[in-house]
Amino acid sequence: MSDRGASALSLPADWPAHPDPILALNRMGSFDWDLDSGLFHMDARAHEIFDMPSEEYDGRPESLSARVPPSEAIRLDALVAQAIKDGSENYGAYFRVRRRDGSLCWTHTQGYIRRDGTGRPRRIIGIVRDATEELKELAARRDDAARDGARREQTNVVQLTTAALAHARTVRDVIDVLKDTHGLTHLGATSLVMGLVEAGRIRLIAEGPEGTFVPGTLVTRIDEPYPMSEVVRTLTPRFIESPDEFAAGYPVLWPHITDLKITSAAYLPLIVQARPIGAMGLLYGDRRGFTPEERNILVALGSSIAQSLQRAMFYEQEKDIAQGLQQAMLPRTIPSVPGADVAVRYRAATIGGSLGRDIGGDWYDLIPLPGGTPSGGGRVGAVIGDVQGHDTHAAAVMGQLRIVLRAYAAEGHTPAAVMARASVFLDELDTDRFATCLYAEADLSTGVVQVVRAGHIDPLVRDADGTCRRVPVPGGLPLGLSAEFGSLEYPVATLELDPGHTLLLLTDGLVEQPGADLDDGMRALTALVAAGPGDVRGLADRLIEVAEERGGDDDVALLLLRRRGADTPRPGGRLQQHVAPGDPAALTGARHMIRAAVRAWGARDRADEIELVADELITNALMHTEGAAIVTVRVLNGSAPVLRVEVEDSSSALPRRREAGESGVSGRGLLLVDLLGDGWGVEARGSGKCVWCEFAVERRT
Repeated sequence: MSDRGASALSLPADWPAHPDPILALNRMGSFDWDLDSGLFHMDARAHEIFDMPSEEYDGRPESLSARVPPSEAIRLDALVAQAIKDGSENYGAYFRVRRRDGSLCWTHTQGYIRRDGTGRPRRIIGIVRDATEELKELAARRDDAARDGARREQTNVVQLTTAALAHARTVRDVIDVLKDTHGLTHLGATSLVMGLVEAGRIRLIAEGPEGTFVPGTLVTRIDEPYPMSEVVRTLTPRFIESPDEFAAGYPVLWPHITDLKITSAAYLPLIVQARPIGAMGLLYGDRRGFTPEERNILVALGSSIAQSLQRAMFYEQEKDIAQGLQQAMLPRTIPSVPGADVAVRYRAATIGGSLGRDIGGDWYDLIPLPGGTPSGGGRVGAVIGDVQGHDTHAAAVMGQLRIVLRAYAAEGHTPAAVMARASVFLDELDTDRFATCLYAEADLSTGVVQVVRAGHIDPLVRDADGTCRRVPVPGGLPLGLSAEFGSLEYPVATLELDPGHTLLLLTDGLVEQPGADLDDGMRALTALVAAGPGDVRGLADRLIEVAEERGGDDDVALLLLRRRGADTPRPGGRLQQHVAPGDPAALTGARHMIRAAVRAWGARDRADEIELVADELITNALMHTEGAAIVTVRVLNGSAPVLRVEVEDSSSALPRRREAGESGVSGRGLLLVDLLGDGWGVEARGSGKCVWCEFAVERRT
């Protein structure tokens, strides 16, 4: 049978629909919700009901959150979603609206779901009206029919309250749901008190209304003469049906609450797995006694609340443990780096809006490396990374990765080797997690930075004038995927940091947004960095402030390193580059490193000679051996400074000087080395060798 509603209700061309004048005469407002665009149009009367002036409303249903309490919004969203899922044509519900003066008023809505020819929901057209007086009249009816309806409503209250409690993650959330949901209002409670059992005592965690706290009851013993203590001791609910019964049963407590005009009360033990975790009291000012049905409903409500409280307590305990673990895994202090200003920041993810903060696997680290000079500039490794997941496992893996990366870097391995070894370690850790990472090794005496990237986002560099740019870095696979894909290649990119330049390493939580393109996010971030403070700490604070304002379900780690200006020449230093056969980019990077080092170390007059000799040594190693070459450039400090270029390979065969002849195109390499250098030689290195050449240099400022 065809869907008559779907065929008859094709979308009209005009939108929004205009309400029938009779709605206005009956003090009803109308709305038209376009499900495709998300626009939610209201007429003037609807604006009055929501107490939302049209000039303050942007046409989005989210803008009404200031008027609709969270618990009401959850219930309405669930109702509409169920109606759409069930194929219903309409729905109706009562809910509360918080007006500008803080008062709550009841409202009723009825919506008609319009679908296209395929049955897909396209629009919801409906009405809203003030239902405050209507509900007051219903509450005022005390005949049998009204009481039957109240019992049915109370049963519904338990169901709705249980549904709302399903979204609560913390103890505070549970209390807020109970105080804010319409359930307790329909139950007629004047005041709510709640306590948790801790080490043989009951600690009060909720009391109301405001100003009703009884002195001496914040923490009470279970054997004291209070109703919550009694229900915890006996594991039995206590229903107090009159003021006289209250005064006679609890003479210590009663004098402190007489101003509340309490006529009856229900105290419920909160029991989970036959163990009391707390107690709750509902105090009433307009009822005497409880029917058997009402008692059963309240006991069921107490059971639901107990389950939610235990879940919230477990969540808070796990969160505390996880956050403590993560804080223990992150560096406690960041070392001072000669020649640089450093700032690091970490922001935990916000999961579930205001429901709390979760943890993740983002981390940063700064590793002092051998070869720096205390007076001029240090060598330092900067790490930023992100382990997959948001739990204690991610934090534990993060801590282990941070430690091994620090160890590999401190041992003096090349950046590519550091990353490859870390990937093998994570793969052998027998975990289902992978990690992205970026490692930058900076020599602050020269400004040369060697960068390797494992599936991570590119770094940024901010110039001294504030200009910010993204630095594309060729990358390898994320850490931990080496066994699955069989690749441990991590190409090294070389860049220079001039004095006043800032290197920014970050995780994707600062860039990525749901539904947004990563490149757009990087462009927005570079603009933000360019407009930010010049001081690295101020800039880091600004970036974290933006992340806080934006929220998001991913954590953020940030490391900023700014190279200071040089007042005096900076002696010393050591740079190293791995060059693989058939890798022209690595060879270009080695040349770039040598050129920058020579310039920074004040040997500009011999720059061409040094670069040519180094190029010959590298080429010989690649052509006449089967493996890669490791190029090292360093300054030897003595009575006269000497710049030394070393090229290490895995072959034990010694280089041989040959005569090229008049028409020869090869054989001139060692002749050039001998002619241009001030000394050269060969040293055994394990199963291989190292060919070196030295140049006497005269430093200039």
